[in-house]
Amino acid sequence: MCEKKEKYQYMDETSYPEIQVCRKNQDYAFAMLGNMGGCNSEMSAISIYFYNSIILEEPYEEIKRAFHKISMVEMHHLNIFGRLSEKLGVEPRLWSVNHGRFAYWTPQFNKYSRKIDILLKNAYKGELDAIDKYTRQLSWIEDRHIQENLERIILDEKCHLKIFESLYEKYCE
Repeated sequence: MCEKKEKYQYMDETSYPEIQVCRKNQDYAFAMLGNMGGCNSEMSAISIYFYNSIILEEPYEEIKRAFHKISMVEMHHLNIFGRLSEKLGVEPRLWSVNHGRFAYWTPQFNKYSRKIDILLKNAYKGELDAIDKYTRQLSWIEDRHIQENLERIILDEKCHLKIFESLYEKYCE
């Protein structure tokens, strides 16, 4: 049985770098935890994209599939950040650190909507915010291995931006 060719490119074609670090570093580890379980995090993206893929029905099967496929890529990012945080010396739980206090991830971080235009706008903004966050981290993290992983993940997030933009143009304009 032949697999159907995908309409969208859900992840960049560049291979992922090895998951390693130069040395343990608590500041870098806390940044990776924020990428995993902060307000704007991979876990937030996974959970809202999962929700969106469940609630969408005809005539939005294409969008439903895109959310499902993108959530799988985001799960891979979550795994990368978790493995990096552990190598950096912290417990890779779904939590973030702010002013020395740990706070667990919660689904309250998500913006739930059933309106297709808002749903797609929120997804687009979430991807933009992730790119901005990872780009800011690149400006101060000096570990080349972490930098390579951030740069590679940004490429995927840019693919997601294009998909959400295309879907918005098709279904909302």
